[in-house]
Amino acid sequence: MKLSEIKSKLKALDTIAFQLPNGTLVPNHFHVTEVGKISKHFIDCGGTVRTENVANFQLWETDDYDHRLHPEKLLNIIELSEKVLEIEDLEIEVEYQGDTIGKYGLDFDGTNFLLTSKLTDCLAKDKCGIPEQKPKLKFSDLQNEGPSCAPGSGCC
Repeated sequence: MKLSEIKSKLKALDTIAFQLPNGTLVPNHFHVTEVGKISKHFIDCGGTVRTENVANFQLWETDDYDHRLHPEKLLNIIELSEKVLEIEDLEIEVEYQGDTIGKYGLDFDGTNFLLTSKLTDCLAKDKCGIPEQKPKLKFSDLQNEGPSCAPGSGCC
């Protein structure tokens, strides 16, 4: 989800809820402690130099049960961040504390913002020697469309 998309969705909401990939909700007394831009400049295993930019939200919870983040407040934080930090309409990455800081993508199901799992990947499979996955076939799925070796068929 991009910044423009979350801003549009926040305008139509009365409350904000974030749902983890396992279906549980982030406690509703969470705070968004950071909105920023993260730039990553790196070289992949094939030798290609790459740059990646994301808008970053950090969710945090504490024992402060009396405060709730309302959609208009988060919208104001996002708009201020765009202006002051000159953040473009970037994809959003969300940080949330589990056993360690987890990084998530962001989606929306019409009610909740969904923290989606992110996976690592090789960006240079064609250069670093990783073989392409061959499709796995089941013998039961194969159909013998040629002549069979039935008695009297002449195949033997």
